[in-house]
Amino acid sequence: MEFNWSDDKNNLLLELRNVCFEDVVTSISNGKLLNIEKNPSKNFDNQYCLVVEISHYVYVVPFIKDKDLFFLKTIFPSRKQTKKYLGG
Repeated sequence: MEFNWSDDKNNLLLELRNVCFEDVVTSISNGKLLNIEKNPSKNFDNQYCLVVEISHYVYVVPFIKDKDLFFLKTIFPSRKQTKKYLGG
């Protein structure tokens, strides 16, 4: 798996949500990838979502896949996915 993202978006996520794409990659490397799902929104039919545990909470990371490259779009915390995967 190879990952790429917008540095501007990464900086914004770090500032606003205190999480960044490097955290996602580190968690995946540490075996914390919980699932890969199709994006449920019809507006983003070409996207999938990584479901990743970061610091005992589950985050959803929409991405576009091109061959072996995953272009990460954003990161958002998910109470629903945390309850589903971590029981909390």
